[in-house]
Amino acid sequence: MEKQDKIYIAGHRGMVGSAIMRKLMDEGFRNIVVRTSKELDLKDQAAVRDFFRTERPDHVVLAAAKVGGIQANNTYRAQFIYENLMIECNVIHQAYEHGVKRLLFLGSSCIYPKLAPQPLKEESLLTGLLEPTNEPYAIAKIAGIKLVESYRRQYGCDWISAMPTNLYGPNDNYDLNNSHVMPALIRKFHTAKQEGAPSVEVWGTGSPMREFLHVDDLADACYFLLQHYHDELFINIGTGEDLTIKALAELIQEITGFQGELQWDRTKPDGTPRKLMDVSRLHALGWKHKIELREGITQVYEAFKKYEGAKV
Repeated sequence: MEKQDKIYIAGHRGMVGSAIMRKLMDEGFRNIVVRTSKELDLKDQAAVRDFFRTERPDHVVLAAAKVGGIQANNTYRAQFIYENLMIECNVIHQAYEHGVKRLLFLGSSCIYPKLAPQPLKEESLLTGLLEPTNEPYAIAKIAGIKLVESYRRQYGCDWISAMPTNLYGPNDNYDLNNSHVMPALIRKFHTAKQEGAPSVEVWGTGSPMREFLHVDDLADACYFLLQHYHDELFINIGTGEDLTIKALAELIQEITGFQGELQWDRTKPDGTPRKLMDVSRLHALGWKHKIELREGITQVYEAFKKYEGAKV
């Protein structure tokens, strides 16, 4: 990738896309092409074709997706599989049609079987049943991996796929109806502290284990891979470290300063028991995360408080 190359970031307003755009600009890339979802509906095949025909980007980062937590994934099952499949098919095919040199497709750790051996190795894909609550989303992301793989094999495209672990950071979604676990807990603890509530309700038993990566570290890894990675097999991006949801909740409680109690709603789903990424291949290439969890959550919470204060 040369500094003057034109790079299209699909999903530049999302947490992942915006972080990758910040990273590229920090590295001196200025010829970056973006479109909002109102300006370009990636589900519209003709619109995507016209966009590529007009802009002809040299490289593509496909970070656009319909995303959400357990509740959203389980409620909007048809939308999650349809919209993600359409986005992937349209962008990836038009990238081929218009000679894109490098394409990075971003998936999700939910592609792995629910009971796959831990930590999750890339070779575990399609070796077992998926977690039922987010199966449609996972199938769409698996299809994206196979699209990139198939275009590589048939047409020789130097394209890659990366699977991030659970992410957090700037531009996260704090809507309690469809957010992921960390932003949901940050909002819950912050609100409870502001209102002087005696307790905070947390879903499930607290026993599942999760890994969390700051999105700025993800962006750094993506830039590294675009520069150095050319293999067909997709690659995991994570920290290689995890903790229980209970430990996460207690850490966020400490950082936010909430003094009340935690109440666990055991009628709510836990999801996959554990999702720890095996990042040995990424570490062997020479990349490792820099932002530790306590530091990252503290940064995120300070930014969240400023955002909430600005709304008042």
